[in-house]
Amino acid sequence: MPLNSSDDNRTISVFSSKLTPAADICVGLAILFVVLLSVLGNGLVLVICYRRRKKMVGSELLCINLAVVDFLCCICFYPLSILSSFHHVWLGENITCVYYGLGCYIFGLCGMFTITAISIIRYMKTCYSLANTVWLKGANIRLMCCVIWLVSVVWSSFPLFGWGEYVPEPYGLSCTIAWRGYHTSAKDAFYVICSFAGFTLVPVLLIVMSQGRILYKVSRFSYSLSARGISNNLRHAEKRISMMFFCISLGFVIAWAPYAVVSFLFIFHKEPRYMAPEGFVLPALFAKSSHIYNPFIYFYFNKTFQRELRCLLLSSYHKLGGNRVGVHISTGHQAPHPIHIQLQERGCVQKKNFGLPPDRTHSRNKPKSKASHTSSSRVPVRQVFACWGSTSKNTPAVMDNQPAKDYQPVSI
Repeated sequence: MPLNSSDDNRTISVFSSKLTPAADICVGLAILFVVLLSVLGNGLVLVICYRRRKKMVGSELLCINLAVVDFLCCICFYPLSILSSFHHVWLGENITCVYYGLGCYIFGLCGMFTITAISIIRYMKTCYSLANTVWLKGANIRLMCCVIWLVSVVWSSFPLFGWGEYVPEPYGLSCTIAWRGYHTSAKDAFYVICSFAGFTLVPVLLIVMSQGRILYKVSRFSYSLSARGISNNLRHAEKRISMMFFCISLGFVIAWAPYAVVSFLFIFHKEPRYMAPEGFVLPALFAKSSHIYNPFIYFYFNKTFQRELRCLLLSSYHKLGGNRVGVHISTGHQAPHPIHIQLQERGCVQKKNFGLPPDRTHSRNKPKSKASHTSSSRVPVRQVFACWGSTSKNTPAVMDNQPAKDYQPVSI
């Protein structure tokens, strides 16, 4: 039975790219760049948070939730958009379109709600310090994260039951809510208006108002202390934390604002094309950049993250054998007692502790004397001290049950 040509042409026009092949490749490379940076940055944030999980406070769970949102979104959904860009057509058509649109909308709402929760909690902590003991407990923050995910999943699932629809973007290489459904039915119109009003406009207003009040409160507090000639380290720390969360909130709003405006304007146009496809691509790519900059903001403003990152990189470098020194003395006729020294530094080096774990030394040649034969029949253990470019008089090489005269100083 022949295929319906009109339906086939409609399918091809909906799921095929409206951009040039060169533009498709550029879009795919741009999304790939976003994915790589986001996975690297947010992966480091998650690893550091896991390393210091016993020292974390309740409010930091929201930052972890935001990192999880950015990390999983780039891992689970954006590779499909990258492959579609390289093939110049949306792969999988309707099934993958619903999967991509549903997942990205869930994670987008989670990110928006998490930023809103961070702003409100920071506002309460800064302006109403008495509420800290109640609202900043770990149990309340975990409950808040669960509520955020639950609301996002429930609201994003309505298009699966007829309230709204997930359709390809106007340029054909991504999927989102059918914003033009405002003109098709009352249910779709209700869903679109509620999505913009309740899940975009209200959170943005709460973020802007909370961050504005925080900056005003911190600036007044700093001015009052400066006027009295008081230099307080707590004041500087509070300013850094406030600026960190302000940059996170402002960056998220700025990244998603162009896409929200273009989608909002798309609601009131019945024509399928009122703007060039490039007019939708650039705001969509700019919105995806919101997954990148949060880790850099953490590492720039938070000194704890900086210390943990340095410690993590050093420990990883040492585990890979990057700082390993071996010293071998030949056992010809020059030394009657051969020595094998191997220094291996692991973990983070402390400022005042240069001692390394004990190592085992093994004799390679058969000793000639009976005394040396008796001493070499067992595996001796000695304490090895770090040598930083020169030999110190206080750097002995001591073996168990061996006289000091049997050893010679070694320079490294």
